[in-house]
Amino acid sequence: MSGIVPERVTARVDGEFVVFLIGMRINSWWKVHKWLPVFLAMPRMLRELDADSERGLLETRTWLGLRAPLLVQYWESFEALESYARDTEGEHLPAWKAFNRRVGEGGDVGIWHETFLVRDGEYEAVYNNMPPTGLGEVGEVVPASGRAETAGGRLGRSAGDDAPVDADG
Repeated sequence: MSGIVPERVTARVDGEFVVFLIGMRINSWWKVHKWLPVFLAMPRMLRELDADSERGLLETRTWLGLRAPLLVQYWESFEALESYARDTEGEHLPAWKAFNRRVGEGGDVGIWHETFLVRDGEYEAVYNNMPPTGLGEVGEVVPASGRAETAGGRLGRSAGDDAPVDADG
């Protein structure tokens, strides 16, 4: 149980940040030569980002689905994310160009991303008996009590006294 916080906590992140979702979808399993290079490009980018904390990536979580892997990334700013995406010396831009050359619009493998700009205080999170995860790794883990007892309270939309479930039963 190493690293587990054995209580109900929330995450506090100072300032603005970016949540970036990126994924791929394998549409033609039998065309390994199309989707495997796309799949293998991401670990190279993650190693590069992990080796240089100045690039602005705060945290990454990876989920492997049967044919649609997904990464959730937290970035310090949109400018840092965009700077990495367009860096001519980095791993991303060549992978992006290679995808367009090899796959383009053929339909065998898809890629997608969504970018969310999060302003200070316009998020909420709760964790119970979990190791620091997601925003809990990016920011500070604090007790989910008082105003932080409920999602509405954490978002500043209630006093935190509107819990639908009693913690004792």
